[in-house]
Amino acid sequence: MAALFDAYIMVDWSAASKPSLGANSIWIGILAKDARLKLQYRGVNIDTRLKARAFIEDMVAKLTKRGDKVLIGFDFALGFPAGTAAALGLDTSAQAPWAAMYAHLATKMKEKPDNSNARYAIAAGMNYAISKGPFPFWGAPTRDVVSTLAATRPEFEGAALAEHRHCENYLKENKIGQPKSVWQLAYAGSVGSQTLTGIPHVHALRQAWPTSRVWPFELGTEPLTRDALEGISVVMAEIYPALVKAKPEKGEVADEAQVRQIARHYADLDEKGTLAASFSTAKSLSPEQNRDVAEEEGWILGV
Repeated sequence: MAALFDAYIMVDWSAASKPSLGANSIWIGILAKDARLKLQYRGVNIDTRLKARAFIEDMVAKLTKRGDKVLIGFDFALGFPAGTAAALGLDTSAQAPWAAMYAHLATKMKEKPDNSNARYAIAAGMNYAISKGPFPFWGAPTRDVVSTLAATRPEFEGAALAEHRHCENYLKENKIGQPKSVWQLAYAGSVGSQTLTGIPHVHALRQAWPTSRVWPFELGTEPLTRDALEGISVVMAEIYPALVKAKPEKGEVADEAQVRQIARHYADLDEKGTLAASFSTAKSLSPEQNRDVAEEEGWILGV
């Protein structure tokens, strides 16, 4: 069976507020074919988000120009718990909730060359729109705590929005990794800040590439086929590097090893003809939950 993709680009994102290299910065792993059509790996460390997006755009342009189909994985949530767009009062009459949220965050998050951003202020503003108080985002450093954004976790029991997406709940129930809530902005293992800063860049890439799609929102929750990829050159998906064990090689930091290993993981599945099934969401989900996944929440590739 022919592989679905020719190249695999995995991105370990960072919400750092200043240029940063090394541990806890942006690492991009590229597994692409050389002149002999053999997959070769290259890892790149980039100090700002704007530079990272420019690098991805340039790399993908080179790959697609020669006819490659590219899978790009981002290690942050590509969606929010069902009902978030409605709670924010976003207009979903002409677009799906996920698309409305992408457009909303793209207007709010303005990246600067020095990597500074206003993610805590943006989260506080979204909290005000949703609850008029410090819910649902939380985890602000002391200097960023305001009346609508606290350092500590709010009460989610009985609240209008869930603490976790269906995907995190599935991981927790099946004891896979240690998934965190997208609402948590800081502290150990948090992914909220990466999500707030990352989605606007995914949105920009989607706008720049007419033949790209964001999974599962634009490709559905069933196994992916080559027919479904007809006319599509790039698929962007959410990844969870903790799904595979990555042992750093000499001189590697953990993030660097993770993008290398997860890129090889998906490439190996594709070579075996089993990657297609990774694009199908958990079979145990109800029709309503699958609708949430496809319209607003998203899912992790391979879970």
